[in-house]
Amino acid sequence: MSKPSSDITIQYKQTGASTQANHMGMREMQAMAYEHRSAPYLLLKSPPASGKSRALMYLALDKLRKQGLKKAIIAVPERSIGSSFKPTNLSEGGFAWDWHLEGRNNLCGAGDDLGKGKIQAFKRFLDSDDETLVCTHATLRFAVDEIADPSRFNDTVVGIDEFHHVSADEANVLGRVIDEIMQGSNAHIVAMTGSYFRGDGINILESEDEAQFETVTYTYYDQLNGYRHLKSIGIGYHFYEGVYFDALDNALDTTKKTIIHIPNVNSSESIGKHEEVDRILDQIGVVGERIGNANINRVTTNDGRDLLVANLVDDNKESRDATVDYLQNITSRDEMDIIIALGMAKEGFDWPWCEHVLTIGYRSSLTEVVQIVGRATRDVEGKRHAQFTNLIAMPDGADEDRKKAVNTLLKAITASLLMEQVLAPSIKFKPRSRIKLGENVPKGTRIIEDENKPVSNRCADILEGGVAEYIADITATPGAMKLMAGDENQGRLLREEDIKSVLRMREADLSDDEIDLLAQEIHLSLAAQATGGLIDGDDLPPDADVVGEKPPCDYTVDGQEETESYTDANSVPEPKLISRYELDSGETGSETYPSGRAGEKFLKVGSRFININNVNLDMISHINPFARGEEILSKHLTPDRLARVKDALTLPRNDVTEDEAVILLPRLKEFFKDKKRRPRHDANDPYEQRLAQVAQFVENYLKKKQAVS
Repeated sequence: MSKPSSDITIQYKQTGASTQANHMGMREMQAMAYEHRSAPYLLLKSPPASGKSRALMYLALDKLRKQGLKKAIIAVPERSIGSSFKPTNLSEGGFAWDWHLEGRNNLCGAGDDLGKGKIQAFKRFLDSDDETLVCTHATLRFAVDEIADPSRFNDTVVGIDEFHHVSADEANVLGRVIDEIMQGSNAHIVAMTGSYFRGDGINILESEDEAQFETVTYTYYDQLNGYRHLKSIGIGYHFYEGVYFDALDNALDTTKKTIIHIPNVNSSESIGKHEEVDRILDQIGVVGERIGNANINRVTTNDGRDLLVANLVDDNKESRDATVDYLQNITSRDEMDIIIALGMAKEGFDWPWCEHVLTIGYRSSLTEVVQIVGRATRDVEGKRHAQFTNLIAMPDGADEDRKKAVNTLLKAITASLLMEQVLAPSIKFKPRSRIKLGENVPKGTRIIEDENKPVSNRCADILEGGVAEYIADITATPGAMKLMAGDENQGRLLREEDIKSVLRMREADLSDDEIDLLAQEIHLSLAAQATGGLIDGDDLPPDADVVGEKPPCDYTVDGQEETESYTDANSVPEPKLISRYELDSGETGSETYPSGRAGEKFLKVGSRFININNVNLDMISHINPFARGEEILSKHLTPDRLARVKDALTLPRNDVTEDEAVILLPRLKEFFKDKKRRPRHDANDPYEQRLAQVAQFVENYLKKKQAVS
């Protein structure tokens, strides 16, 4: 068995910041959340292993001791996660109070989550003087329905762990329950999630409810860059023809602590989950003794090493519970080597020594991918690299089958691009209208110039909360997939059609100017990763060719007043909401600022470096935001197979739709104004070809409308 390779590798600086505790015992993310402790509705977006459970303890105790609330109810998606909220001596780290939980109020033990016993225990808790309770999402849902009076939750803080399980869809009962509590009581809500994505694409809450939440975002990069031991994460692919076992030897390194997730039983990759486990065990080595009642076997490899391999696929409840119990009580690296799982060992599962997650088959949910990768990103001594490997089928077969396979392949690769957005340093945005007098704005923040026309609160929330959740939808668009397959001419269409279509669908209340602004910043975020990611100012080479001057500022950047300014008379007009400072035409030569680069963020374009606040659309319009996907395809596919992938994606575009015409109509008017002619169907520029199709659509539409009238 060989060492898995990485198609994308992200390096970290091991600053130790995310693991270091302050005078109250709080880690960096927990302290960030605690600053917002007075918010009645708080959404905490933070990655696995960042300390969300303890952050919720700090917040709940402050609300109980200082804000007049009487009770705290914590709801988790499954019983095993309830152990994260066991009694904890927070005062040992300097906090004022400890977290207590009476055994009778821990409803995550054995028994039916929907049974009468747990529902009655929940109701008894509300009527008692007890302060804290932990239960599953299911228990909370059914208890609220049975109580049928949301005012019973007055003076209560309700904490929802793994909030992405909630949605506004009528079929999602938990979403309705949260809405009822918010509308019918004065309860405070603290929602936590390691991923704010949902595979079904449905909003988490109704927009009016979601708008009430203050959001605290702690990025995956902030977490991983602040570790002490883990230095890098790799994302890689292996491809197979026939059955995946033929490629398993190349994808699995048995010297690494590994979790193997086998395919969904309903997928084309699956041949039967139990047979798959048996064949994987046989490929690892000779299966030996079983460890107690747990479904854990000692397996001897061909080179004589004894490995402990756990089977979480087994349907027998007794042995599976024994296996889970064994895994939850592991205290050393030597107590487990490989775990084979299907639906388990993802969300909330903690095996700190895991350094490789091998996922077989395509996973459609970004949330699931984030959770899987999170199993390998715990920081423990001796673990310097973590690896995510996806083993997927090679696209082949007849035309229709190949099209489906190609789409599956590209969707799998987009997951890696999305994970790179999550795991690598990302651009942070801040509207100037939200900068308070004297506020310390971190260096490297891209300032949105909106003083003359402030953006809406919703637009500002999107900018400050990160744009990755929109990128998830954008990467699934036809334009993105064509770019990934090397169709460079799709760049302008991507921004004008695909990105804006996603934004209009998701955010119907935003103005056209705000849609333009967000489309620009999302395009920049994508381009930043395509050119190698953001570069810290203190990492620039001594002879770096830095373009432009510092932008004008009248606010404080990390305690230093910025006063330099400049203008560019030859700059290209931008949307009404300007999100960058005009870039010098390039004739003046480079400027360097050695003393002011630390903390700044730069983008590398060609051989030059540009401060992210100085980047404009013209500078990135030629960049294929999905070039990494093309690189991955070219690396793993033969020229013949790569050509067939591209053929499957070069079908004629669908006819122009009314929604698309509405989006591109302003661009069509600009074309008429600038060129003084109609766009041509036979133009070399695909963008002009598309505008010609839009013009034809508009003419036909008007003719039909006139005929009807």
